[in-house]
Amino acid sequence: MAPFKSGFISIVGRPNVGKSTLLNRLIGDKIAIVTEKPQTTRNRIIGIKNVEGGQLIFIDTPGIHDAQTELNKRMVRTAIASGRDADVILFLIDASSPDIRQDQHMIESLKGSKGIPFLVINKIDIVKKENLLFLIDQYQKLLSFYSIIPISAISGEGLDILVEEIMKCLPEAPPYYPEDMITDQTERFLVSEIIREKVIKNSYQEIPYCTAVTIESFKENPEKNLVVIKGTIHVERDSQRKIIIGKNGQRLRKIGESARKEIEALLEKKVFLELWVDVNKNWTRDPRALDNLGYSSISFPSL
Repeated sequence: MAPFKSGFISIVGRPNVGKSTLLNRLIGDKIAIVTEKPQTTRNRIIGIKNVEGGQLIFIDTPGIHDAQTELNKRMVRTAIASGRDADVILFLIDASSPDIRQDQHMIESLKGSKGIPFLVINKIDIVKKENLLFLIDQYQKLLSFYSIIPISAISGEGLDILVEEIMKCLPEAPPYYPEDMITDQTERFLVSEIIREKVIKNSYQEIPYCTAVTIESFKENPEKNLVVIKGTIHVERDSQRKIIIGKNGQRLRKIGESARKEIEALLEKKVFLELWVDVNKNWTRDPRALDNLGYSSISFPSL
């Protein structure tokens, strides 16, 4: 009988290359929010995939980029720390808009990791084959990858091969998590991320980068099969608050309604959702505010 294998696989890459889409597709459920805006993912998010003879623990990370604000610097530190501790590192690139210079910086930032490096080329469904071959040739010069696997996170093409190849590299170990568990995130965190996703999708260009969501109250009423949730959307300026609320509160109601429907599907219960918008001036640059909002830098290594 083959030994059981279990290990951690970090998904790293520039913003908006499809890391969260890939995680959700691999797990078969939505555990990471996805939008068209870069830098949507801010936290380290774990997704657990159980297969015959093994458990693959995927780590979705914030995009590695040239960080300016304290928030973004912490996001990059999160990504690098997660990559350094992994058994396998998936360097994910976008075949439709590669940036070899930026990707080289990303690869170099993780050269000290013990993780076995894979190059995973996403969005192959929208590029020509000759372009793909050129990319493979260029990236092979940056690092000696264990394997180079073209995929489409949207359609699922190539993911079976990816999982098979990862399994070959995982150490012999018992499962880290129960078989029925697909993420280590709490319901409160998942709810806050759903709300933030709806804010991003319903707001103007600059708003997504200066909003955070905290859950102030999460109370269950088993008799009514109801959960009462009170959340706060944090912004940096009063003008941003007005944008999110919208004329006569219309935009905030739209955000709340779309979030409530998805939260009900997640919790499989009726939800009463109440949202406020609060101005927390320059919170993306304030270390104390970042700690209070859950973006702690504790245990992150210095860049």
